[in-house]
Amino acid sequence: MSKKHGKHHRGQKQADGVTESADLHGSGRPSTASWAGGVAETAPEVLGAHPQVPIRAAPGIVMVEPGARFDLGAVETDADGGLDKGWAKDALAQERERIVALQERLYAERTRSLLLVFQAIDTGGKDGTIRSVLKGVNPQGCTVTSFKVPSSDELDHDFLWRYHAQTPGRGLIGVFNRSHYEDVLVVRVKGLVPDVVWQSRYGRINDFERLLTESGTTILKFFLHISKAEQKKRLEARIADPEKHWKFDPADLVERKSWDAYQQAFADALTRCSTPDAPWLVVPADHKWFRNYVIARTVADTLEAMDPRFPEAPKGIGELTVPD
Repeated sequence: MSKKHGKHHRGQKQADGVTESADLHGSGRPSTASWAGGVAETAPEVLGAHPQVPIRAAPGIVMVEPGARFDLGAVETDADGGLDKGWAKDALAQERERIVALQERLYAERTRSLLLVFQAIDTGGKDGTIRSVLKGVNPQGCTVTSFKVPSSDELDHDFLWRYHAQTPGRGLIGVFNRSHYEDVLVVRVKGLVPDVVWQSRYGRINDFERLLTESGTTILKFFLHISKAEQKKRLEARIADPEKHWKFDPADLVERKSWDAYQQAFADALTRCSTPDAPWLVVPADHKWFRNYVIARTVADTLEAMDPRFPEAPKGIGELTVPD
């Protein structure tokens, strides 16, 4: 993490609604129905009406088991599933074609949405993954939001406010390049809010994601897992290439000193926020070609499980003729 996140979350202690008796594990929080408030009253046919879509993680991706302690250090960052690099690149093209076709059906159906969440340490490959996996997707049906330093307006609201405003509408694929998890990662490592504040956020994040899934948004959360040695290699490559200098932030070298603290923060977030509604998917990401292929396949397989369909056309269209 770097200065891209800056000093933020002033005054969040009260905005989060944390009290001295806050339950750090989430019990006692408002139920999804009460948290949804007016949504349940104005659209009862939407909230809770959508069946859960099975998340189909491609072989090589590690799905974090909900409710179990997760050992991030046990996941090999350089795993490649025994795949051939050339084969994987060809297969990636095929998965892109599947995504493009299924995205068109999702957009036409316009009843549900898909949210892709990407988290990683600096140089983890979020930008490259998004660019590679979604190549060819109709921009009208896809939104990408990168969350950086919160604005003063965002800081005057609860910590989830700015994220909820960017969730995808019906028919869309939404992408979070960094996400609501920054509020239990960078703020924790940098000490930007008291411990009791960020500790209480795990449960609120789970509530937020459950609300989205019950309202028809399928969530795929990818953690791009690279080694410390691979990060060093990528940082050095940016320094060596003048055309990559714009991507290099000297603060990344300072943040690198907090590697262990970030790894622990990531491990806790993966453990506490991998749920049946939205499980975490850990992607070995030292090999970019492997990372791109398994993520593309997972997105395509999940869209296929959603089974979006073109709406039924009015009768008789096939019999119409266009006048001269």
